[in-house]
Amino acid sequence: MTNVAVLGSGQVGDVLSSGFLAHGYAVMRATREPAKLAAWKASAKGETSIGTYAEAAQWADIIVLSVKGLVAEEVLEQCGIANLAGKTIIDTTNPIGNEPPDHGVLRYFTGANESLMERLQKKAPAAHFVKAFNSVGSAVMVNPKLETKATMFICGNDAGAKQATTDILTKFGWDVADLGGVEAARPIESLCILWCIPGFLHNDWVHALKFVKPTK
Repeated sequence: MTNVAVLGSGQVGDVLSSGFLAHGYAVMRATREPAKLAAWKASAKGETSIGTYAEAAQWADIIVLSVKGLVAEEVLEQCGIANLAGKTIIDTTNPIGNEPPDHGVLRYFTGANESLMERLQKKAPAAHFVKAFNSVGSAVMVNPKLETKATMFICGNDAGAKQATTDILTKFGWDVADLGGVEAARPIESLCILWCIPGFLHNDWVHALKFVKPTK
C-alpha cells in the first residue's frame, strides 16, 4: 500500500484525502494543530492517521502539499527539508496574495517570470515536485462528473514523480497533459486565475479545463 501524506487541513485536503482513501491508499493528514483533524479521522473510511508535518513527511511515499501558497515555504521547513529528499511532492498550491480579486481576476505575489513551485523546488532541491490539482476546484478534483473528461496540466523535473502523479490522476478520472519541467509551473499556476473568473463573476465553480487535440 502506498502511503500518502496530505499537508493541510482545508477543503482541498479533505477532498483529496477522501479520494486517496477511496482508491486504496493509506493517508496521513498533517497540520500545525493535528487536533483540528480529529473529526475528519473519525469519519474517514480507510487506513488513516494524523500527525505533524515532520511526522507525515517521514512516513510518506508521496506528499500532497495542499496549504495556502503564502505559507507553503514555511510548511516545507516544518516538514524538515531532509525528510523531503527523494519524495514525490504533488504541489496543489497557487501564489494567491492577500489582496481581493480585480473584477474577478486573482492577484498573485509572484512575478510573470517565476512560479511558486520554482521557489519550493529551490527550497527543497532533492524533492521531486509535480504541479497538479491547482487549476480546478475541490468539487471536481476526484472522479468529476463533467460533460467530457477534463485535462489536468502537470509539470516537474523528475520523470518518475510525474509518472506516479499521472497514475493517480488517471485513477481520479483525468486526462493528463505533461508540459515539461518546473518552469512550466508559471503558466500552469496562472490557469487558476482563468479558472476562478467564472466563479467570481457568475458563481460557477463546477467546471474544468480541456486540452483539445486534432482528430486523427
